[in-house]
Amino acid sequence: MKLSPLGDRVVLKFLEAEETTKGGIILAPAAKEKPQVAEIIAVGKGGIVDGKEVVMEVKVGDKVILSKYAGTEVKLDDEEYTVARQSDILAIVE
Repeated sequence: MKLSPLGDRVVLKFLEAEETTKGGIILAPAAKEKPQVAEIIAVGKGGIVDGKEVVMEVKVGDKVILSKYAGTEVKLDDEEYTVARQSDILAIVE
């Protein structure tokens, strides 16, 4: 199956959280924070959304930082994705 986002939405796959701290302490799964850096898997076409024209500024393959509680989590073919609006993206990581 393939996810194709509509309008100003993007499909993201979060990158794995660090398992050790900078000091070398190994974190238990419950102690890890949800990662905020994700890779864009698919991008909607933009267009007129809520009466305003939206131009998509991100592309497939970009690594981005997403707002902490943004998007909707979706599980498809044993993979977890997040579908979010482009406006929930805070920055592109270069």
